Amino acid sequence: MGKIVAGVGSSHVPSIGSAFDQKAQESPEWKPLFDGYKPAKAWLKEKEVTHAIVIYNDHGTDFFFDKCPTFAMGAAEEYPIGDEGWGIRDLPTVKGDLDFSWHLANSIIGESEFDLTICQEMVMDHGLLVPLPLLFDFEPDWGVKTVPLHVNVLQHPLPTPNRLWQLGQAIRKAVESYPEDARVAVIGTGGLSHQLHGNRFGHMNENWDQEFLDMIEDDPKKLIDIPHDVWMERGGAESVEMIMWLGMRGALTQDVNKVHRSYYMPMLTGMGITVMEDKVASAA
Repeated sequence: MGKIVAGVGSSHVPSIGSAFDQKAQESPEWKPLFDGYKPAKAWLKEKEVTHAIVIYNDHGTDFFFDKCPTFAMGAAEEYPIGDEGWGIRDLPTVKGDLDFSWHLANSIIGESEFDLTICQEMVMDHGLLVPLPLLFDFEPDWGVKTVPLHVNVLQHPLPTPNRLWQLGQAIRKAVESYPEDARVAVIGTGGLSHQLHGNRFGHMNENWDQEFLDMIEDDPKKLIDIPHDVWMERGGAESVEMIMWLGMRGALTQDVNKVHRSYYMPMLTGMGITVMEDKVASAA
């Protein structure tokens, strides 16, 4: 049966992908960031993760302001790499799992009564493609099968933090009812603090980032009633992406083993990763 073995929260800053592709992992400005992902990747490999459910937001590659579903999940055997304006990255086509994806869709929609847009074709952008190669092997092909789950955090009205929490709970129910073996990592992406436009361009808030990381690990329910405007006031307008981490955290039980955490603030954006193991799952 399916089992959630890990929850991961990760930034998805596009410049990380560019630095990765340019093999800048050992450069002074990027080494702290990339070194922070190495223990996470090693631990996920040790746990023999077979599937990754990645909660992310598309940035105009597949959806745009004219048509932007609140929640959209892929159900396909593969997902091509999108061109975000600087060419297609040299990564393998993302591998899916059709049976697993349709099981999730039927459970999340039919049993948990979540309204998902099911996409049999999806093109991947940096929201998913920044963390994926930092967490899993991809040469010569991906070591995990991926289910992309897009969340609208760009075009208002946005789903509430509590709705993301509920989505995580629906994901857990769906995974645990899957009849085949699947060792699943749920990955919530986005943020941390940043604002890329307007009078507050360049706004960052390390204190809020660290407080958020503490709460997402230890007391996530403190986050679910924070209004969108408070998220944006604290962390910058685009930092509202951080609510997607609640989709990951809601898929875990309250008590977790904190496996790894790293934080780095080199430029324009707070960048972080946390890796958690569900105590209930690890004891089973």
